[in-house]
Amino acid sequence: MYDFAFHRPTTVRQAAGLLARNPEAKLLAGGHSLLPVMKQRLASPSALIDLSLVEGLAGVEQKGRSIVIGAMTRHADVANSRVLQEVMPGLAMVPASIGDPQVRNRGTIGGSLANNDPNADYPAAVLGLGATIITNKRRIAADDFFTGLFSTALEEGEIITKVSFPIAKKAAYEKFKHPASGFALVGVFVSKRGSEIRVAVTGAGANGVFRVKSFEDALKKRFAAKSLEGMSIPATGLNSDIHGSAEYRAHLVGVLARRAVAKATA
Repeated sequence: MYDFAFHRPTTVRQAAGLLARNPEAKLLAGGHSLLPVMKQRLASPSALIDLSLVEGLAGVEQKGRSIVIGAMTRHADVANSRVLQEVMPGLAMVPASIGDPQVRNRGTIGGSLANNDPNADYPAAVLGLGATIITNKRRIAADDFFTGLFSTALEEGEIITKVSFPIAKKAAYEKFKHPASGFALVGVFVSKRGSEIRVAVTGAGANGVFRVKSFEDALKKRFAAKSLEGMSIPATGLNSDIHGSAEYRAHLVGVLARRAVAKATA
């Protein structure tokens, strides 16, 4: 490891100020993505701005018809949230499936979204529920937030403070895990909120998380697993590697979508 400055602000304003004064600095949340690339010297920020002491960035609460989760809330705390288990257990399924206990007790929702790993789980839930990402500067709709591999709409000096999820009557997540890392080889989140149906896929797309409009249209007629029988998506634009071909991933999307809908309607 090389020399770098280390800061521990206690307010979002202090963190934003440090970020503005140190253009090459990086925000540190759980550190699962940043620290490994620093060890490999694939990233060399001049400073780390640790958000763990910033007040008001953690917690899960219901506000009207939404569930609001602070950016520094650990995966385990989201998965075990009593409020979430009662109001929308389908969302709690997502962090419960992440990695292992060590990862779930350290990683954060804000860090996951800001990094936007193409195999991460939270992007599927955010896009699959039409959530809103709230920063220190603005509100960003899920459909506008994810812009590509490890890329988001976040601008310089912008810090995620919380995520607001509209409460869906029916929602569920199904995932085919990589056996070693626990990342999603393919993950599918489905939701039904009034007349709005969303199906979001992570792990499969060569350009990151995406929605499947053909599945959504079929489920609008009837929100049931049978509505997706025989349906699949094209392999074009999907990942293909030693873990699975594009065609295999395309097949998994259909299988997991049907399972997710069955779970959501059980």
